[in-house]
Amino acid sequence: MNAPAMIEMNLDEARDWFGFGVAGNFAGHLEQAGEAVDFSNVESKSDAPKGIFPWYAPGHGSFLGEFPLSHDALIVPKTMADDGPLNLQIEPEVGLACRVDWEGDIVVSLRPFALGAFNDCSIRRPNARKISDKKNWGPASKGVAREFFKVGDLTPDGPTATLRLLCHLRTADGAHHEYGVDSPLLGYSYYGEVLLDWIIERLANQKGSPDTPLEDVGALMVACGRPHTVLIGIGATRYTALGESTYLKPGDEAIVRVYDTADAKFSELRQLVREP
Repeated sequence: MNAPAMIEMNLDEARDWFGFGVAGNFAGHLEQAGEAVDFSNVESKSDAPKGIFPWYAPGHGSFLGEFPLSHDALIVPKTMADDGPLNLQIEPEVGLACRVDWEGDIVVSLRPFALGAFNDCSIRRPNARKISDKKNWGPASKGVAREFFKVGDLTPDGPTATLRLLCHLRTADGAHHEYGVDSPLLGYSYYGEVLLDWIIERLANQKGSPDTPLEDVGALMVACGRPHTVLIGIGATRYTALGESTYLKPGDEAIVRVYDTADAKFSELRQLVREP
């Protein structure tokens, strides 16, 4: 099997893309992140993700309208309104770029064209109203690799079958630590067409409510002018014991990597955590 080709992830182009994530798509992650209780009122199949959430809405008047992506920086946010602790935690994920087909206000298909390393970095705020409240605090609050694998086939025996995701932390003193569990992409609870079909259904039917951390992402996409490209964080993998208990500090370096076990080529994101 030939390894996927690489394509540049152009941040200027990505400013027009809509960004959202998938919550609870890797067994055990929500429990490790202390967020499982947030979904106690969310109904889902036992093996299904919990829902989707926005992290970037181009042109929107809220904080979600701030472009958060960076290749090489992760800026520590200023003190939040609730003056809670700024506990930043790497979220090692696969970012999946898709073309969007619309029929009126309904997304009818998602056509993947690239995937790569993505850091859906979060502020651990136990009393946050919505997931998005933990996700976008301005420029350089999300990380994305400079190069993505060019892919269209996400079938279990296709070109992504040999891809894996890992996450390391290099602390300011130069020590190197395994932060996330090295995991195959096929280890996601939902992947490929199953995941894409589920996302399309959620975009149409997830409305959100005051007693859940979810929102109407489909309506938000419509309000943003029905964007024709999306970047989807398909879910964070499990942490190591160190990753589960360690928050980022200025001077640390977050490293997220999607790599191909069948080829030397890889997609890698390296972010230096710094204060504004």
